[in-house]
Amino acid sequence: MPEPTVLALDVGGTKLATGVVAADGTVLSFRTVETAVHEGPDAVVGRLLDLAEKTLAEAGHPEVIAVGIGCGGPLNPSTGVILGPPGLPGWDEVPLARMVTERLGLPAYVENDATAAALAEHRWGGWGVNSLVYLTISTGFGGGVVIDGELFRGAAGQGGELGHVVVDWQGRECGCGARGCAEAYVSGTSVARRATEALTARTSSLATIPHVTARDVAEHARAGDALAREVWDETTAMLGRMVAVIINVCEPALVVLGGGVTRAGAFLLDPVREGALRQAMPPAAKACDVVLSHHGDQAGVLGAAAIAFHRIDDNSERPEGDA
Repeated sequence: MPEPTVLALDVGGTKLATGVVAADGTVLSFRTVETAVHEGPDAVVGRLLDLAEKTLAEAGHPEVIAVGIGCGGPLNPSTGVILGPPGLPGWDEVPLARMVTERLGLPAYVENDATAAALAEHRWGGWGVNSLVYLTISTGFGGGVVIDGELFRGAAGQGGELGHVVVDWQGRECGCGARGCAEAYVSGTSVARRATEALTARTSSLATIPHVTARDVAEHARAGDALAREVWDETTAMLGRMVAVIINVCEPALVVLGGGVTRAGAFLLDPVREGALRQAMPPAAKACDVVLSHHGDQAGVLGAAAIAFHRIDDNSERPEGDA
């Protein structure tokens, strides 16, 4: 008999990704497309499911037993309803699990994308640790926590919303409405926005770029541009401080950094790792390391797949999307 697989759907503010994933974490097929969030949830979900069907065909229509979905929070993992994530404006009370089940005829399980990615790192990252924290630094900024081999969800199912830990209580306004959240400083969106704001009063090689991205800021900072380097240094300093707080509170064996901004590699990791381990309490810092995920652009899909397999294994949970 063929090994069962799951269909994994990753819903991001910038891109959608789909994959067919085997139980050992092998990605059998993988596709991405622009989210175009301005078109609204119905259009985006329709495009996501069209992409999913192409991904299934590319994998040869294997035996798929469930669908895992990773999406930015807040959301309700028990009902599969999306509850207005800052990165997905207009996604208020969207019954995503039910919409997927109605189209594909499979049980669908929804989880915060960063929480899901944390489970994937624990399950398939090859790190050999029982406690880790995963941080995704992409369009937004979020996190997930695995403690003693168990996924941490919290009393309301939103546990691990590390992007909205306040690092400066009088700081920049965040998309969630609060001020000084980590997301307002270290997300790719924030990196680009802060650089663009600074360009109104200063000269920089970034001025030649019509729409500055976090990748542009990293590349120009590496090349020696003063404005870009200032924004990048503030970003890594804030992230290092944030990771130090996480190390002190959770005492994980590992903090794994993922998401599009981590394409900067050591230019991001080295200052963040140094700052975090220097500022954390010595016993916790000594027991922890800070690393980059090996999963690259497939991290979100692997997270969604890990959630599907996890929920299937947990017989105490009723599949979301079922009537």
